[in-house]
Amino acid sequence: MSLKNFLTIVMLAFLLNAEGQEIKVYPTHWWTGMQAKQLQLMVHNTGNISAGIKINYPGIRVVKVSQPENKNYVFIDLEIASTTKPGSFEIRFSDGKKLRYVLKAKSALNGKSRVQGVRSNDFIYLIMPDRFANGDPANDKCRTCRDTLADRANSLTRHGGDLKGVENHLDYLKDLGITTVWMTPVVENDMPLMQEGKNLMSGYHGYWITNHYTIDPRHGGNTAYHQLVDAAHAKGMKIIQDAVYNHVGSFHHTVLDPPMKDWLNQWPAYQGSNHKEEVFMDPYASAIDKKIMVGGWFVPHLPDLNLANPYVAKYIIQNTIWATEEFGIDGWRVDTYKYCDEQFLNNINSALEKEFPAITVFGEAWTNLVPEAAYFVQNNMNTKFKHNAQGVTDFPVNGSVLDATRAQSPESAGNLYETLSQDFLYKDPLRNCIFLDNHDMDRFYSVAGEQFSKFKIGVGLLLTLRGIPQMYYGTEILMKNLKNPSDAEVRRDFPGGFSGDSANKFSASGRTDQENEAFNYTKRLAGFRKTSSALSRGNTMQYIPQNGIYVYFRYDNRQTIMCILNSKETESVLDLSRFSERIGNFKNAKDVVSGNSVNLGTKIKLPALQLTVLELQ
Repeated sequence: MSLKNFLTIVMLAFLLNAEGQEIKVYPTHWWTGMQAKQLQLMVHNTGNISAGIKINYPGIRVVKVSQPENKNYVFIDLEIASTTKPGSFEIRFSDGKKLRYVLKAKSALNGKSRVQGVRSNDFIYLIMPDRFANGDPANDKCRTCRDTLADRANSLTRHGGDLKGVENHLDYLKDLGITTVWMTPVVENDMPLMQEGKNLMSGYHGYWITNHYTIDPRHGGNTAYHQLVDAAHAKGMKIIQDAVYNHVGSFHHTVLDPPMKDWLNQWPAYQGSNHKEEVFMDPYASAIDKKIMVGGWFVPHLPDLNLANPYVAKYIIQNTIWATEEFGIDGWRVDTYKYCDEQFLNNINSALEKEFPAITVFGEAWTNLVPEAAYFVQNNMNTKFKHNAQGVTDFPVNGSVLDATRAQSPESAGNLYETLSQDFLYKDPLRNCIFLDNHDMDRFYSVAGEQFSKFKIGVGLLLTLRGIPQMYYGTEILMKNLKNPSDAEVRRDFPGGFSGDSANKFSASGRTDQENEAFNYTKRLAGFRKTSSALSRGNTMQYIPQNGIYVYFRYDNRQTIMCILNSKETESVLDLSRFSERIGNFKNAKDVVSGNSVNLGTKIKLPALQLTVLELQ
């Protein structure tokens, strides 16, 4: 099907359901006291709306009114003086239509108890809310939505997990040592079942956005999100929101009724992205390859936003600022980061940091090479375009950690050593998000061959290497599976989060002995890391792996941690004289996990397949 025919079909579907639609305005409301004094309102009304407007409110000045070729839209540029008071005002249109707009006061708690940012002393837990816990069965089905299914027997449809379910288990997460919750997108995904591969599936994962200003009713709506964020902050925890700048769902109102012809990236026929991020840094790249990388669609039912269009860019930038201020979230993970217009990315990052200096942003740039990952963040490389993102989801470290964990040869840790040796390319590698797996990958325990010793190695590396560690929900209780036959296999429900579950893994009594050992191992290391200045913010010194043993130190002027990975399946003896540069005058150490004392003589014994973490004393 051509792109033109696709848009014609969704436009007809929109018109058949648009009769009697009220005037919509985006952003839905705003605040006084913002650093940026400009605000652009998108006003949408099916059946045309006048470009003639009148606003009478102290401190509000109409700078410009623009009407695109689609007369159902008007864009109003306002200037809000620093002296403007909170309140509401009426926007009157010359055709008799009117709407009331509200200005609230910007929160004085930003950077303190809300919008705090996420740092390398945090520990992130990634949740897919639909698959985590069902706190309110009343919202499982949305009878007014295009997809009304909620069936736990079907791995490709919604299961009923929601924000209340996450809120109900914050104490479980805090006990594990989690400081920050990152959820896959929670905004409205009002899409029908869509064809992906051979299957029809729902937007339970959240990446098919149809309304940027509404939390999906099946998650509990805006009220439930407010309650979750407030509850997390009250417990000293933080929230990361998942953003999607690159595309929207095919039933988003700007797709059903596009404001202008170039709102979306247009092609004569369907054009998918080439998924080749090399075009950005390749000195020999062609213009058409770069255009297809950025402007090609991700999949046919996810229309690609033209982020080079200033109206589109303003719409997304303002929404991101709006969500940060409205809910008080502490950071953003940005999906499909490398597919977005580069200048747009720098602009939105700058706009966010201008309003919220403590905010954290890290982008998903799925690439296996360190130079390519470093390209998309603040870096020390000489490139034509300089990105300003703080950090990335660190796939090069992920790949090398998995290599070290699998220990397929005595030198498996060599890749990790070599990957970390390239950290000089980053301005600040501590701001990268490191991880073992996520919702798009095979689950870590399965990658580790379901060998418990290798599971402990992976978790140990995650919580002792530089960066911001992130754990995927259920890893701590040995949830497993490969992406076969689909991603749904690595997105199974958390046992105990749903009525009728045969076991409740949120409780120690519902877990097996080995699951409790996995949970407690994670908890022990996470708890230590939280109070360890060396692990959370310190320097790194590593030594070339030899004979299947990899040694690295995390240290600062207050603490020294020595990490020793024996990747061999036999016990080893390590001569410590090689590490005198960092061991110095330390004579003893404490094993962080066991609590046992270790004499730092000339040699120490290392158990097979183990990461030993020592605090030098």
